[in-house]
Amino acid sequence: MGWLDRLLGKAPAGGDNVAAAMARATEAVGRGDHRAALAIWGPLAHAGVGRAQNNIGACFAEGLGIERDPALAVRWLTLAAEGGDPVGQRNLAALHFKGEGVAQSDDEALRLYRLAAEQGDAPAQDMLSWMLLEGGQIADRDEALRWAKAAAEAGIATSMTRLGMMHHDALGVERDPGLAAHWWQRGMAAGDPDSEAMLGAATLLGQGVAQDAERALTLLLSAEGKGSLLAAPFIKAARAASPAEA
Repeated sequence: MGWLDRLLGKAPAGGDNVAAAMARATEAVGRGDHRAALAIWGPLAHAGVGRAQNNIGACFAEGLGIERDPALAVRWLTLAAEGGDPVGQRNLAALHFKGEGVAQSDDEALRLYRLAAEQGDAPAQDMLSWMLLEGGQIADRDEALRWAKAAAEAGIATSMTRLGMMHHDALGVERDPGLAAHWWQRGMAAGDPDSEAMLGAATLLGQGVAQDAERALTLLLSAEGKGSLLAAPFIKAARAASPAEA
């Protein structure tokens, strides 16, 4: 039986328990062999293992080891999501958000992200927070803050950056430049260049941290070099104010 037949058919899982089979699939992915992983996930997915259903759906969504097919991605991710798998819920939410393989729907994306967030999925908490805040409804700010805090405490750097923005701009909280700078410091340490850019801006202006134009310029240039688009508006002023540039 070929690998694609095993994926689409109902072949047994070779006597492995689910954990052992999933571990073998993870090893296959680690060496870049998604086809081998798909052959393992297929029988498990047909047996109702939600994470295997999610993984197959993700492969169809991204074209990993198999031809990209958004419609089949939706099919497999729907099975995973309906079975309660939080990663499946999050990945299906992303397809609804982007309108890939299914009609675009922010409402359905929000519903699915919320289901995954409530199960503790940190990337879903981060995306849910972002969508609620970007929606612009004042009534949603408390929930956006709650999910951003949960994701940040789980190590999601973009949520740390968002918390800094919320405290700086008084979105659902009292304005607190010191707390904003605290979150941007954490976000920068966690690898988000947007946090580094905003910390640079705060350092240039002396908001929440000591004013230091030279350090601000260093932070802003570093953030820009890492791809942040938030740094550019402050770089000219930082150059003008920095003794090293005088």
